[in-house]
Amino acid sequence: MLTPSRFKASESDGNAAACQSLRSDSKGQPDSQNPIEACIESASQALLEQQNDAGYWDYQLEADCTIPAEYIMMMHFMDDIDRELELKIANYLRAKQADHGGWPLYHGGALDLSCSVKVYYALKLVGDDIDAPHMRRAREAILALGGAAQSNVFTRIALALFAQVPWRAVPFIPVEVMFLPKWFPFHLSKVSYWSRTVMVPLFILCSLKPVAANPRNTNIRELFTTAPDQEKNYFHPTTPLSRVLHVLDAIGRTCIEPLIPKFVRKRAVEKAKNWFIERLNGEDGLGAIFPAMVNAHESLKILGYDEQHPLMIQTRRALDKLLIIEEDHAYCQPCLSPMWDTGIASLALLESDPDANREAITHGLDWLADQQLSDEPGDWRDNNPDLAGGGWPFQFANAHYPDLDDTSMIGWAMALADRDHYAENIARAANWVAGMQSDNGGFGAFDRNNTHYYLNQIPFADHGALLDPPTEDVTARCIALLGLTKDARYDETLARAITYLKNTQQENGSWFGRWGSNYIYGTWSVLSALEVAGYDMQEGWIQKAAQWLLSNQYLDGGWGESNDSYYPGKETQPHVSTPFQTSWAMLGLIAAGHAKTDAVNRAANYLVHQQMDDTALWDDDNFTAPGFPRVFYLKYHGYTKFFPLWALAKYQRHFQKHA
Repeated sequence: MLTPSRFKASESDGNAAACQSLRSDSKGQPDSQNPIEACIESASQALLEQQNDAGYWDYQLEADCTIPAEYIMMMHFMDDIDRELELKIANYLRAKQADHGGWPLYHGGALDLSCSVKVYYALKLVGDDIDAPHMRRAREAILALGGAAQSNVFTRIALALFAQVPWRAVPFIPVEVMFLPKWFPFHLSKVSYWSRTVMVPLFILCSLKPVAANPRNTNIRELFTTAPDQEKNYFHPTTPLSRVLHVLDAIGRTCIEPLIPKFVRKRAVEKAKNWFIERLNGEDGLGAIFPAMVNAHESLKILGYDEQHPLMIQTRRALDKLLIIEEDHAYCQPCLSPMWDTGIASLALLESDPDANREAITHGLDWLADQQLSDEPGDWRDNNPDLAGGGWPFQFANAHYPDLDDTSMIGWAMALADRDHYAENIARAANWVAGMQSDNGGFGAFDRNNTHYYLNQIPFADHGALLDPPTEDVTARCIALLGLTKDARYDETLARAITYLKNTQQENGSWFGRWGSNYIYGTWSVLSALEVAGYDMQEGWIQKAAQWLLSNQYLDGGWGESNDSYYPGKETQPHVSTPFQTSWAMLGLIAAGHAKTDAVNRAANYLVHQQMDDTALWDDDNFTAPGFPRVFYLKYHGYTKFFPLWALAKYQRHFQKHA
């Protein structure tokens, strides 16, 4: 699926003979410390040194340039501008401009119009001259794609708040939807956690229609091919249902909204405000994700909260905790990832040397044990009122929204590290995960049965990421945890999950990767989980997945897959090898019984030679995961730190066990 045959490696292409085993010296005899052992030892030490004193690991999580651009826009919306900070963010944004003149959603990607419009506006807000070469190149690239009027809904909402487009350019999303009953076609419980936390404060903004302070009175009229108020085609419905919903949207705007009584709107605004204040999550922020946090901060402002009000201080501190500030540049993270990073780092260290790393592993897992949620309020309870809590969130704190993927990965690490010591944590986690299984046998990330697919057709959802349906990668992790419990109560749950995986396996043997890029991630997730859960890895459907991995190895011994693979028709587009994707492929192949193949040996060779001398770890520029495929992408900086170590250690340990 990934590469044309001319890029693939094979057992007969001569590389097998050329690639000498790294597990022995030049004479073929065991060395006192072979290159893999040295690599594992140095990487393990480097990873240990990056552990926080509290016990966790927390690596930077970098998104595309929309997030830092929106941080600048937030400062100008609020008239709360840190001049030194915005100049540093501007340096970061300029450095990320691509050769095509605009800004992509991921390293090496095509120009993304909406991202480029936001970055251009942010740079102009900072003070960049529109005739500067980088601004001229960006403007020409944006106009070539139809101009700012063709931006997505979220960008047009941002522009409407700055009076750059009329409010008819954005969907009709009145705050009164807060009153809709649960049986209605649209209800907050029917959309994903990230959608509802972003939408509720946005309902307030779009209903009250404030105008940004914009103290420098900056506009971007030059990014429109016609005057913004003359533009007629802000919406582009593509299906019969979306066309009907677009008509209903227009009727609501012109016929219904003018008739809404003021007292009803006031009550609706109050209901929305109380909803998001209940979920503000201390200084970790609403939903612990930047888009929701910034909408909450701006909503409090327009609702009359003074900047010294405790809630305003709290929401601003939550945003500022996401900043990465260096000497000459800065950017804003979309969220933080300590639970996820700590769980995977623990698994890597467990594989490399569980005895030598025992103190650090225990320190990390004890920290995680203290963070496990119990009976806190959570939106997941809407569909599971009688289910006991027991999950973990992705971030430092996000009690309303525990994550099945994190919970399963952490439970997996605890079960392998010390099943008896963490027995209660594992049992509570497994019970919660099993109770969150969807009707089709799969597992979503945060909710059960979040599958109201028609909602992706509403005008607001042009990004197509309104929902949280079951996915193959999360389902695989849940299988790993439940299988590790050896509890017969989960046999039926596991059987249904396996059926889901068999039904979703691609014709070529791979699995789609929703939360990592892409088919390599999905396939690794499934193969590794099945091995850990104790399934027969020689079954035909499992070996079909392994053969797919083998058929897509590059000549350099690595694997690589572009985020372009999320676009239809681009699944086979070649890409350079990456350390993190090579690690996933190695882990998957070893799990499937292919540790002693030349392919895995060459992959180990690739990873050893990619290790950096200065850090003893790995790195590259590629984005590792989608936040939302084709809409929003992420670079987990930790993925090149712990996944290569995990893969090499598992490779080495296999030979030690079977010596």
